[in-house]
Amino acid sequence: MADGAPPERLILSVPLYRLPATRWQSSFMPDYAALRARYDRATTSLDAPFAAVDTEAFDANAAGLVRRAAGKPVRVATKSVRCRALLERVLALPGFAGVMSFTLAESLWLARSGFDDVLLAYPSADRAGFAELAGDPKLAAAVTVMVDDPAQLDLVDAARDGGREEVRVCLELDTSLRLLGGRVRVGARRSPLSGPAALAAVAREVERRPGFRLVGLMAYEGHVAGVGDDVAGRPLTSRGVRLMQAVARRQLAERRAAAVAAVRRLADLEFVNGGGTGSVQHTAAEEAVTEVAAGSGLYQPRLFDNYTGFDGRPAAVFALPVVRRPGVGVVTVLGGGYPASGPAGPDRSPVPYLPAGLRYDRQEGAGEVQTPLLGGPADDLLVGDRVWFRHAKAGELCERFDALHLIEGERVAETVPTYRGEGRTFL
Repeated sequence: MADGAPPERLILSVPLYRLPATRWQSSFMPDYAALRARYDRATTSLDAPFAAVDTEAFDANAAGLVRRAAGKPVRVATKSVRCRALLERVLALPGFAGVMSFTLAESLWLARSGFDDVLLAYPSADRAGFAELAGDPKLAAAVTVMVDDPAQLDLVDAARDGGREEVRVCLELDTSLRLLGGRVRVGARRSPLSGPAALAAVAREVERRPGFRLVGLMAYEGHVAGVGDDVAGRPLTSRGVRLMQAVARRQLAERRAAAVAAVRRLADLEFVNGGGTGSVQHTAAEEAVTEVAAGSGLYQPRLFDNYTGFDGRPAAVFALPVVRRPGVGVVTVLGGGYPASGPAGPDRSPVPYLPAGLRYDRQEGAGEVQTPLLGGPADDLLVGDRVWFRHAKAGELCERFDALHLIEGERVAETVPTYRGEGRTFL
C-alpha cells in the first residue's frame, strides 16, 4: 500500500477511487528523463508557471479514441479541452464530428465562432441566452439544448422575447445502475427520466409544442466512463468496479435500446449520443447509439491512468518554477494548488510528473502560492528549474492558465489561448 493510502475497502459507489499513486495502464512507458529534457529544451525561453500540450501525444490520443469508436463519430466534450484552437485541431481529424458543450453561453459563443454542431450537455436557466438562441437563425440551427423536464421548455418559451426560431432539443436518459429492486443506485444524479415510458412522455410534450424540435437523445454512463477500474494498490476495489461496470453496461444497453425505440416512434432523431473516454468502445458497440462523446482522453489527465478502457499518453502538463530549497530532499515550487472537481481527496490534486520521484509533503499538500516537494530528485533541482505536473482532470487545468504552449518535438510550435485567455469563464 502506498504511503498515506487509506485501508482498502470494496465499495460500490461513485466515485470508487481514492488514488494512492499514479500508475500506467498504457503501452506508452516514457523515458522520464528524456521527456523532461525535451520539454525543458522546447520551453527554455518561457518563464514558469505555464501550461503546455504535447501535440504528438494529443494526436495519438485522438487516434486512439477514433479507433475505439469503430466507425461511429466522436463528439468532442469541450469542458475537457477548453481551448478553441485544440477543438478545431481535433475536429479536423477523421472520425470526429461536433462538440458537446457545458453551458448555453459557451454554446452560443462557439456557434458564433463557426462551430456548426453544438450539443449542450446540461439543462440551462440562461434566459438571456435562450432569447438570443430563439432570435438568431444561425445559432438556432447550430445549437441543441438539453431537456429532461417540461418545466425547462416553459423556461425557454418565457425567455423567447419575440424570437420565433425553432429550438433544437435533446432528451437525456438517466443511466444509473439500479440494484435490489431500485434500493441501491450507482451513478450520477442527472436526468429524472430513467425508462422508455418517462422519456416518451417528455418526447410527446416536446413534439406537441410549437417552437421546438426533438432531434436527439443522450445517455451518459459516468459510472462506467468516468470511474477508474484498475487503481494502483486497490486490487479488490478495482475488481469490484469492473464487476459493477459489466453489470451496468448490460443493463444500460437493454434500457437504452428500448428508450431509443420508444422515442423514435415519436420523432425522427438525428443522433443518439452515449459514452465517454472510459467506455467509448463498449458504447459504440451498441446498435442504438449513433455517436460517442469523449474529451478527457485527448489530454490524458492523472485520473485516466487507472482505466483499462483507454491507454492514452499524458498530453497536457504544466510547469512550476523552483523558488526555494528549504533543506535536504526538499524544494518548493511556486503555486500548485489546482484541485479538480469532485469529492475532496488526494486523487483530486495534480501529480508531480517530471522529474519522476517527487511527492507532496502530507502536512501541506499542493499549496495556493507555494508547494513543497519531497524526494531524492529534489537535491538535483536548482532555484529556477522547473517541475512538470499533470492535473487530475482534463479541461479544468485551462481555468488556471490563459494560454497553452503547443510542443512539437523540441520546440513550441504555437501558443494558443485557453477559454480564460479569450476572456471566457463559463463556470
